[in-house]
Amino acid sequence: MDDSRFGLARTARLSGPLALDGGGSLAAIDIAYETYGTLAPDKSNAILICHALTGDQHVASAHPITGKPGWWSRMVGPGLPIDPDRHFIISTNVLGSCMGSSGPASLDPVTGLPYAMRFPVITIRDMVRAQALLLDHLGIARLEAVVGGSMGGMQALEWAATFPDRVEAVVGIATTARHSAQNIAFNEVGRQAIMADPNWRGGDYYATGQAPTAGLAVARMAAHITYLSEAGLTGKFGRRLQAREAKSFGFDADFQVESYLRHQGLAFTDRFDANSYLYITRAIDYFDLAEAHGGRLADAFRDTRTRFCIVSFDTDWLYPTPESRIIVHALNAAGAEASFVEISSPYGHDAFLLDTPELFRVVDGFLRAGESR
Repeated sequence: MDDSRFGLARTARLSGPLALDGGGSLAAIDIAYETYGTLAPDKSNAILICHALTGDQHVASAHPITGKPGWWSRMVGPGLPIDPDRHFIISTNVLGSCMGSSGPASLDPVTGLPYAMRFPVITIRDMVRAQALLLDHLGIARLEAVVGGSMGGMQALEWAATFPDRVEAVVGIATTARHSAQNIAFNEVGRQAIMADPNWRGGDYYATGQAPTAGLAVARMAAHITYLSEAGLTGKFGRRLQAREAKSFGFDADFQVESYLRHQGLAFTDRFDANSYLYITRAIDYFDLAEAHGGRLADAFRDTRTRFCIVSFDTDWLYPTPESRIIVHALNAAGAEASFVEISSPYGHDAFLLDTPELFRVVDGFLRAGESR
């Protein structure tokens, strides 16, 4: 996008204190964000996009490190479902991350050194509270919609539960209302890989020039498997060998799928901070939307006037369709206006990031239905 209205990058210093679920607080926070489009005079057209675990604020603009297009440039742009000609689009880097928002790599104002593992443990609700502070800073009292996939969907649901009067609509894609034991287990494997790397040094590696890249790469490889489907992996790689005609009978990357995962892991270390990975995966593991409502998910949406669109994919085994149905049943029990669709796709969990025309039609139709009211 070349128009100056698109992809305006900013960082806001927001005064606190920001109280955290873990009992601590942050005196002030930085939130890095981008905006696309123009805010209507009555401020009624703002849409907040929430990113997944390793995403960032560069939803539709080139990534400053990799140079790759924005992670949701298929969804956000002129003529697309989330259109800067109709919407004022805000995308933030979550609290705890490493693309400009306050996180473990940020400087502690008390010591002048990176927080490292002295940064307080955060939750999805803490991330949402920080986003609410940003909206206050921007003078936006109410959102036309909050949209997100995966961890972004968790934030969208948390918005409806924590700030119901500020959200007209929620689009939650390939997400869940709480993390399962299996998903916690996968995240723990990744965290242990990072912490077992000798360069991790208890999190205090920033001044050494040697980050725990080997551990972070393994963590990314393990997680990346959960984003795909068996059918997708088989179709893309099968058991084909990588640049050789016969097995090596060694431990090099004989198979294409091995080479692919190694590449994904190493490329990830160029753009992400290992400590942020620890903090954000912990926030996801702690996520249980019903917990603060007596263990009854429907009570998280009691008396809500927010409209909901919940989307799942039939090959997503990270957050499979039954997880979405739990959310929909709770919304129905709460009397909320909710629509649900399961989309067939060979791409597994990552389908929400890829070229999935049915998803685009669903999101576009849902948002336009709200605008026509």
